[in-house]
Amino acid sequence: MREALRGLTTRGRSFLAAAGAAALSAVILGEKDLLRVAVLLAILPLLAAAYVGRSRYKLACSRSLDPQRAPVGSSARIMLRLQNMSRLPTGTMLLEDRLPYALGSRPRVVLERLGAHQASSVAYTVRADVRGRYDVGPLVVRLTDPFGLCELTRSFPSVDKLTVIPAVVPLPNLRVAGEYAGSGESRARSVAVHGEDDAATREYRRGDDLRRVHWRSTARTGELMVRREEQPWESRATVVLDTRGYAHRGDGPTASFEWAVSAAASIAVHLRQAGYKLRLVTGAGVDVDATEIGGDGVLLDSLADVRLTQHGDVGSLVEAVRRRSDGGLVIGIFGALTTAEAEVLAGLRGSGATCVGFSIDSSTWMGLPEQARGEADRAHAASALALLHSGWRVVGVTHGDKLPALWPQVARGSQGFAWRAAMAETVSAPPR
Repeated sequence: MREALRGLTTRGRSFLAAAGAAALSAVILGEKDLLRVAVLLAILPLLAAAYVGRSRYKLACSRSLDPQRAPVGSSARIMLRLQNMSRLPTGTMLLEDRLPYALGSRPRVVLERLGAHQASSVAYTVRADVRGRYDVGPLVVRLTDPFGLCELTRSFPSVDKLTVIPAVVPLPNLRVAGEYAGSGESRARSVAVHGEDDAATREYRRGDDLRRVHWRSTARTGELMVRREEQPWESRATVVLDTRGYAHRGDGPTASFEWAVSAAASIAVHLRQAGYKLRLVTGAGVDVDATEIGGDGVLLDSLADVRLTQHGDVGSLVEAVRRRSDGGLVIGIFGALTTAEAEVLAGLRGSGATCVGFSIDSSTWMGLPEQARGEADRAHAASALALLHSGWRVVGVTHGDKLPALWPQVARGSQGFAWRAAMAETVSAPPR
């Protein structure tokens, strides 16, 4: 009963206050009829509290999300099914499903009555414009009397997860540059053929048998190399995402980092559908090998959670990629780079890897004055040129560019990229 009294609404408390005032006036004025009114005003909220407090409903609730993994900017439909498991009909109930702010306002639904063993379903739609994993629930049920004098709250413990993944755009089906760098009847092997000794070697990994060390390749490369037991004939690709906070600009869904995350998701899904064994590495510590069935879901879930890091650096990212590198194709999506950072990325050219980099000019996501705009353009051109000299094939990205329109540039051979490097040197050379 105490809990029910604490659940009195503003209307119920107003009734009690009016009853007290009427009783005091009746005593002062000696009006018995006014005292009867005071008693009536006091009894009504007490009866409502007793009615609500003694209600012992057995309710069952289930929630379904369609879909459970929704792209950014799309909608998800959430259905609630509430069933009365007792033999007594329920009174009026107010349902409220708790949602995080990013999914919008909390939906509220009024159920007038549920009969014995009766069930009712309600549905609502949420829209998320920000990546992440969000808790949907718990469901809160507010029980009230017909006059709205008392209200008690009950909640179900169950919580469901809605994953908002980055937007995935379809890409043209093209032969990626370097795809057929090796020999074989189908796709490129994950090792390039620089010579007879390199065809069956890779970098040493912790736990490898020392009897498999290939000393001739070790002496030539300066790193410990081991023989492969067998030649993998499947294509391999590694998608690298730059998460350095100072390398990206913009806020919210329109930031350069969101463009990079969406590009990483689109490229990863596209290459997996093309038959690649794919690996995703980010500067935030994500290292996912999506080779099994359902790998797309693993990739997208990882990218749904990825955030900018404030203390990351390009050297750590290179080390993370090389830790399990098997060569093949490396596609990097990078924010603003300095020439020194671009030179560090040359370390990913080992093991015969073909490296293609999307160099994002994140300064175009800002409204810079004309003089600052020129300086930013020159800095971006210098870093792109340094990346080209490091052996990378570079695709420039500015604000407003669409990935499907840029993707055909990845299919160009090394001669096209070398021509671009020569043109960049010609343009950037100071006048005499």
